[in-house]
Amino acid sequence: MHETAYEITTLTPQHPTPNPGMLPTDIPLGVQMVTLPGGIRTLAYTPQQAPPAPPVPVAQPIPAWAKTTALLTPTIGGGIAAAGVGLSYAAPGLIAMSEALWAAVALIAAAAIGVPMLLRLGRSAAGAGRSSTHITQNITATGMFGKATGTINHR
Repeated sequence: MHETAYEITTLTPQHPTPNPGMLPTDIPLGVQMVTLPGGIRTLAYTPQQAPPAPPVPVAQPIPAWAKTTALLTPTIGGGIAAAGVGLSYAAPGLIAMSEALWAAVALIAAAAIGVPMLLRLGRSAAGAGRSSTHITQNITATGMFGKATGTINHR
């Protein structure tokens, strides 16, 4: 005979069958509706089953990108710190260099304005005794794609 983990009790005439309209909420805890091998449905006490234990977490390997990032972080931080120290030492020189660059810009601007003026003054002083050459050019064309003709006059 097959042994079960719980005791199945059938209802006898002293215990009438449950109302077929019985709601599942009316059945007390630890009691379930069981169908016997002969097809008879009855209530039976069932042992309380312990909930399954939660799964034990398995250690996951650390991804390669995380290892690489962890190794590069101090290097990058050290480089930034070294750059900050270098800039603090270079600050006086950078200030002097910016002042020298402004002086160079002023010199270039003065040269851009002054040299053409000196050349113009030099031409007008050198050309006061002689006449200048005038060239006149007349170009005519007929139509949008017509051939252009022209004359050049030297005086």
